[in-house]
This record gives sequence, structure tokens and C-alpha cells, in this order.
Amino acid sequence: MGKILNIITPVHTSTKRDYIGRMIDEKIKAMKVARKFDFEFWDGDRKFGYGGYYYDGRQEKIAQKLIETYGLKEDARILDVGCGKGFLLYEFKKLLPKCLVKGFDISEYAISHAKEEIKESLFVHDAKNDLPFKSNEFDLVVSINTLHNLKIYDLKNSLKEVERVGNKKYIVVESFRNEEEQFNLQCWALTGSCVFTPEEWEFIFSEFGYTGDYEFIFFE
Repeated sequence: MGKILNIITPVHTSTKRDYIGRMIDEKIKAMKVARKFDFEFWDGDRKFGYGGYYYDGRQEKIAQKLIETYGLKEDARILDVGCGKGFLLYEFKKLLPKCLVKGFDISEYAISHAKEEIKESLFVHDAKNDLPFKSNEFDLVVSINTLHNLKIYDLKNSLKEVERVGNKKYIVVESFRNEEEQFNLQCWALTGSCVFTPEEWEFIFSEFGYTGDYEFIFFE
């Protein structure tokens, strides 16, 4: 198994969250709406998801760190599993103009509202299904805050596919280390199905044959 990294966490912890406020604001309804991954999830009211998922350049530092961490070359091939509107892939192309990027998301809304500069490289696909790529086709496969949305029996195939198509891999999932973080996660999360401690996640990675790097985000 790979290494635990610290790339997304600084971005994640920079956001203030009202855990109790979300829990008592029609949380069940909000979960049902969010899991459609449509307009409301991305650009609707904050209680349904992002509250407006607009490009603000914050992914540039993430892309730069990933390029440095994995020594990506100018012609690197990069896949984003659960790419949303493609902001991270857009930053990869800015930093590595000759690289090839591909990305997919379950959300038709996100793909149709992706940045125009990157839209032709994106497609709609469910992460639980087999990937339409050859083995080791990509130098790096990334998946940020997506795979915990799958049922555990679908997570198995998804991790195996990420393992298969990527030479190097980096995934980020939600987790908790204590009862407070577990409570906060349960208050905040709208779409997650897999809620595990870091030790449980690492057990799952090992059982499902995932050998790449990973990062956990916590709700402190």
C-alpha cells in the first residue's frame, strides 16, 4: 500500500462549517436532493451541497503539489475519477500544456457546466463501473472526495479499476478519528455511504488490492 499524503487537507480545513446548523436544516431532504448530483448539489443552496461550485483557482496549488509529488512530465497522462466541473484537470493543463487529461463524473450537470477549455476531455460515467481504458494507460489517477459515495460492494470494483488503469494513484476520502469527528461528519456529509476510520479504510484498501497513495479528510 502507498503513503498517506497531505495535499487536500489545507484546503479542506480553510472552510468554516456549521455542523449543527446543517443537521437541523431539513438534513434528510437535503441528502435526497444532493444525491441527484444535479444543479442543487453544485450551484443551489449551501444546504444541498457546495452552494455554488465556481472556479476560483484554488486547485492550482493542488495540481502543482501533485506534479511535484509524482514527478509528472510535460506529456503526462492524467485521469480524474469524479472530476466535477474539471477544475483540477484545467490546472494540470495550464501547468503542463502538453499533458493529456481525462475526467469523468456521474453528474451530467457538472460535465455540461465544466470549464469550456477542458470540457472535450470529460464524460459522464459512474465510478462503480469498469473504466473504458487500457491497463496502466495513465501516469496518474486521482480521485478526490468521490469514492466514499459508493456502496462498499461497488467500492471494490472502483478501487480495482483505479489500480488497473493507473501507474500511480492518489485518492481522498472522508474519515474520522474520534467520536467528535464522527458526529461532525454525520452532521455534514450529504452523499457519503462509506463512513470508516483510517484503520478501516486501510484494511479495505489492502483487501481490495489498492496499492496507491491516499489522504483522509476529517471534520474537526
